[in-house]
Amino acid sequence: MLAPARKILLVSRDNSQSETLKSVFARSNAAVLELFEASITEVVQSPRLNDVSILIVDLDAGNRDELVALQGIMTRFPGTLPVIVLTEAFDDAVSRWFLQIRVSDFLRKPVSAEDIAQVCNGILGAADQASDHSAKIFAFIPAAGGVGNTTLAVETAIQYAKTEGEDKFRTCLVDLDFYNDSCASHLDIEPRLDLAEIGPDGERLDGQLLEVMGSKHQSGLVLFSAICGVGQNGDISVAAVLRLLDIIASRFDLVILDGPRTWQPWTQDILHASDRVYVVTDMTVPGLRSARREVQRIIARVSPETKPLVIVNRAEKQSFFGSGIRKTDVERVLEDSFAGTVSNNYALVREAIDRGVSLETVKTGNAVSAELRKIVFA
Repeated sequence: MLAPARKILLVSRDNSQSETLKSVFARSNAAVLELFEASITEVVQSPRLNDVSILIVDLDAGNRDELVALQGIMTRFPGTLPVIVLTEAFDDAVSRWFLQIRVSDFLRKPVSAEDIAQVCNGILGAADQASDHSAKIFAFIPAAGGVGNTTLAVETAIQYAKTEGEDKFRTCLVDLDFYNDSCASHLDIEPRLDLAEIGPDGERLDGQLLEVMGSKHQSGLVLFSAICGVGQNGDISVAAVLRLLDIIASRFDLVILDGPRTWQPWTQDILHASDRVYVVTDMTVPGLRSARREVQRIIARVSPETKPLVIVNRAEKQSFFGSGIRKTDVERVLEDSFAGTVSNNYALVREAIDRGVSLETVKTGNAVSAELRKIVFA
């Protein structure tokens, strides 16, 4: 049975443009075009948008009310409705804003019906490909500085990469601290992600450029870590970060994120898109309290449906039975968010970092790797 044709809705007062587009789409069974003869300000809450595969809006980029209406549509369908903008004139500020609100494409009028149809076909093709590919995203967030967040993120990424078969899946690690290259230092490889090259809003980034910006580790893991230098990577826009991760997620099956210590303007979006969020802390009273606060903040800012899990790193097993912090104390403080503990083995971790290899490479069957695997492979 043939799949039903997808609906493309054109919001425009230009009926002649609609007729020309209809004739182009009539040559294909992939999509049908419908006209909503109105201003974009009249369709923000329209139910006609609910079953649309692509929305094309003809607007005046100099009209503030129409730009506000466009933003209202993007807010109503965050990341779920591809929107193509047709407009006669716009400056660099407006084009950057289009990217920030994540418009799929914007075309300067006059534009041919064939060019519009080509953009639509590209979006539909990408959607078909994406329906068969959905990357898993695991985010590691430190509850405080120096708790070993990067170590656990790196080890998790390597362990997953080493389980891959040639025809199975690909794993990558993304260092979201764009001002330090900690992951690259851990793995002893050169960072290659050039944020200046991809443009202020990531507009120059595509799959081909992404390929040359990944650093390959001997384990098979691909790392995306920013090239750092004096005065480099000043202000990184939300649009640039989201576009970077969108393209990465379309090309890998598992994406491990090593998050920065402080919240950024894009942190909420990143965590909302993550399948798992791990908050990493250490076996101290301040560390446990910080983890609990971080869990509460993530739930409040991201979504009540988000269920962050806390990994207590550098745990001293003897403290469970001595006068220090006991496991029951940890469970009482963290409640349902407690995922498990990872043992403290400074010498093992230090040697792995110095050699740029996994903990398992240094010592097969070590407790740190085994305990971490029990948590992240669950």
